[in-house]
Amino acid sequence: MKVRNEQSEWISISDMMSGLMMIFLLIAVAFMYQTDQEKLAIANIAVEFEKSRNELNRALREEFKNDLPTWGAEILSDNTFRFNEPEVLFSLNSAAMNNKFKTILNDFFPRYLTILNHTDFIGEIDEVRVEGHTSSDWRGATTPRAAYIKNARLSQNRSFSVLNYIYDMQESEQYRAWLQTVLRANGLSSAKPIMTELGTEDIDRSRRVEFKVVTKTEERIYRIIKEAENLS
Repeated sequence: MKVRNEQSEWISISDMMSGLMMIFLLIAVAFMYQTDQEKLAIANIAVEFEKSRNELNRALREEFKNDLPTWGAEILSDNTFRFNEPEVLFSLNSAAMNNKFKTILNDFFPRYLTILNHTDFIGEIDEVRVEGHTSSDWRGATTPRAAYIKNARLSQNRSFSVLNYIYDMQESEQYRAWLQTVLRANGLSSAKPIMTELGTEDIDRSRRVEFKVVTKTEERIYRIIKEAENLS
């Protein structure tokens, strides 16, 4: 009888362990499925983002293909619209825009707004950044720090000058409520210089203004990951 009870207890423990192993296996499978679902959701977002980005790039290039050489501008693969001619943009060490740059903006920005507000793109836009960039050079600066700080102030003032000008355009009036939610002015000093093929800084091309579209893709991916963490 005693032996029978020991065997019964052993069988009971064995069954319990088997049950626990099955539970752990189900949890592992569920976690793997959840991870796969998470990866699939992120992959779908990435595909949608790439499609939307390519469509926006084609629309920008088609709209401005005849203007880019005249303006000294270019459109990058990430849809950054870059104005490269420093002597056209601002006077040296000044945040006051040259009249020629104002004329360019008068032509550029209303058409740019129309494209961005196309239904295929508008829902994905999180920010429209006006970025001011400088070279690392500053005449009279005695240290790299002094040059960086002076250029940081200058680039911020320049980006704000552009933002202020385009926001007040008559053509911007119908988009003003939307612009208040997305339009930003960022001065980056010499943090992102343009380099030559030899690996040295291109002083002239580093002095530029860029319009950059930031999408909601990262935010959506972050939300998926957080939801997955809450379920785990």
